[in-house]
Amino acid sequence: MSKFSKRIKKCLEAVDKNKLYSLEEAVAILKNVPQPKFDQTVEIACNLNIDPKQSEQTVRGSVILPHGIGKTVRVIVFCKGDDIDKAKSAGADFAGGSDLIEKIKKGWLEFDTSASTPEMMKDVAQLGKVLGPRGMMPAPKAGTVGPDIERIVKDLKGGKVQFKADKTANIHAIVGKISFSDEKICENTLNLFKAITQARPSVVKGRFVKNMTLTTTMGPGVRLDLGRLGQK
Repeated sequence: MSKFSKRIKKCLEAVDKNKLYSLEEAVAILKNVPQPKFDQTVEIACNLNIDPKQSEQTVRGSVILPHGIGKTVRVIVFCKGDDIDKAKSAGADFAGGSDLIEKIKKGWLEFDTSASTPEMMKDVAQLGKVLGPRGMMPAPKAGTVGPDIERIVKDLKGGKVQFKADKTANIHAIVGKISFSDEKICENTLNLFKAITQARPSVVKGRFVKNMTLTTTMGPGVRLDLGRLGQK
């Protein structure tokens, strides 16, 4: 048996699939299982009690995590005029108007997220089929469209995480790196969970978050006890 399969086996043995864990217990498990030779990303996956086909049940938002996500976020900004210099001064990796849109149309996707000034959104809309499925489309609800482009860029660079329920009512989002302290991972996760619950559509009745799992890039998935996270 290879070392890789032994590591996976130990990871799976560390988790009781029939048990719900506290956030602190979940983080401890992910840190104590055998680790690969790189700093794994920690992320959450949760399933919501919504019908994604109904527009009034769309769940989307953003939150600035107190400890960032442990990686450099590549940000592009759709803007023109003086806003191009403002965006770059604030830390944007690329900024531009029609030239940037055409570059993306030709297949360039070397960035992690995007922002836009309101006046550019009419032109940016043509990138919906490219950026939308990747969760990279600027949107007012996500806080990535607005006149204060400098603040938006600084937020995105500083650890702002966007989330959106997909077609199967699931949300996947990063909460940090496994090298973070237990406390930082827990605080980031709690902040994201609160932001998701606050994005609850008014038409949804009953329990909003059905289940939530904390996992790493190559680690096991640990199911969380939502009652202990604060969900009623």
